[in-house]
Amino acid sequence: MDQKTAKLEWLEDPRVFAVNRLAAHSDHCYYETEAEALRGIMGQRQSLNGTWKFSYAENPTERNEHFYESDFNLDSFGTIEVPGHMELQGYGGCQYINTMYPWDGLSDIRPPHIDWQNNPVGSYLREFELEEPLKGKRLFLSFQGVETAFYVWLNGTFIGYSEDSFTPSEFEITDAVRPGSNRLAVEVYKRSSASWIEDQDFFRFSGIFRDVYLYAVPECHVEDLFIHGDVSDDYRDGLFRAELALTGEIKGSISAILKDKAGEMVASWEPIPAKKEVEFSARISNARLWSGEDPYQYELTVILYDEQGNMKEIVPQKVGFRRFEMKDRLMCLNGKRIVFRGVNRHEFNVQRGRSITKEDMMWDIRFMKRHNINAVRTCHYPDQSLWYELCDEYGIYLIDEANLESHGSWQKMGACEPSWNVPGSLPEWKDCVVDRARSVLERDKNHPSVLIWSCGNESYAGEDILAMSEFFKERDPSRLVHYEGVFWNREFDRTSDMESRMYAKPFEVEEYLNTDPKKPFILCEYMHAMGNSLAG
Repeated sequence: MDQKTAKLEWLEDPRVFAVNRLAAHSDHCYYETEAEALRGIMGQRQSLNGTWKFSYAENPTERNEHFYESDFNLDSFGTIEVPGHMELQGYGGCQYINTMYPWDGLSDIRPPHIDWQNNPVGSYLREFELEEPLKGKRLFLSFQGVETAFYVWLNGTFIGYSEDSFTPSEFEITDAVRPGSNRLAVEVYKRSSASWIEDQDFFRFSGIFRDVYLYAVPECHVEDLFIHGDVSDDYRDGLFRAELALTGEIKGSISAILKDKAGEMVASWEPIPAKKEVEFSARISNARLWSGEDPYQYELTVILYDEQGNMKEIVPQKVGFRRFEMKDRLMCLNGKRIVFRGVNRHEFNVQRGRSITKEDMMWDIRFMKRHNINAVRTCHYPDQSLWYELCDEYGIYLIDEANLESHGSWQKMGACEPSWNVPGSLPEWKDCVVDRARSVLERDKNHPSVLIWSCGNESYAGEDILAMSEFFKERDPSRLVHYEGVFWNREFDRTSDMESRMYAKPFEVEEYLNTDPKKPFILCEYMHAMGNSLAG
């Protein structure tokens, strides 16, 4: 959806979830020179993390409505750190809630409406000058995570609007940037129609809690990369295929090379003319397969050249060969039965909330490896991209869960009562939840650690979640699909490739396994720990 002006009513319309937002794409890195690639530093990226000007309002009527205008006086503004949550920096109160909605008992509303009087607003403002490597190029603005809905302006020009707190929202800003100082304004709302489908069991925070940065792309750019690292039927050879989507002024040529960890070349492709869609494929004899016990990765390098043969873009991408499949009703990795010894993992730091660091992630990786935990369900939203890279590297299997939970709309005081469940089979909610499936898949599709896509958590069932499952299967047949909610409504059993249950008693698991089941079993939640509360 393209739009020139912002509209407040979007907050209450589930059909409006992305205005001027770019299509989701893979999270690959790219470099302009070999020196950049060797250092692993993208010269055409400029971080906007740090101290921003900030104003907090308890509801929209109290906000600084015109703060985004270029000449707005900021004397009344305080400051806030980005990334971070408003609530953990003195703005608004912290609230933890499980199955209910945060406004239950305070407001008598139903989806998709919101309580306008209890909808905190954060007005963020950051001034910046464009760094030299980004000048004169196509420019983009990336928000890696913002809860829960936000509007963006640059130099007084409306840029876009987005929902979905846990996947990137990116906008082109080429025409809005000016020489010298630029004023970026972001208006973040804690409540929107999206809040009805982000009812996860966690602390309710808001704000810009993941990285914000500018990035530039060359004239001709690899915008999207889909790596298929399959394995032959005898589990000996790697079946490599890479699908590339190019954008910009497509000219010149493109080549690729695949090396093993020791730097030995195992496949190469001579330069071919660049075009909108390019594909490279090869069979790698006796490939070393990726698994949790041996998380071996090869290194693909894609190079774009201009018409004179000068190198213009380098795309390095790690590749793991593995086959995950259902065989005789068992889940198998590389031909062998796999058993998940898994945990559900929230992104959480006691001081920073969901705004976590690499150190936090590495603590979790070490903890899991020490305790023989081999799998994680990213409860109940997609994590930061870095987490997936670490799981690729250290060998952790992932159930990658889309950002969806509407627990309070169908389970009331413990009883299943889905009379006004969302998204259900409501047509006005279908596009936004399928978009959440698309956003997580397109970003994370090249990570071998991701074995299973999950349609979300505790949202009952219906045509809309089934459409998410069908999207996953059509776009990526190499992975299975998980969804526990079909346990509550068997009419939509085909949504999930596995029988998934929560807190089932041992005899219930045994009963299921003794009935000649058609699907393998996952106990997707076993015990619930909060702080030091875990017993059992």
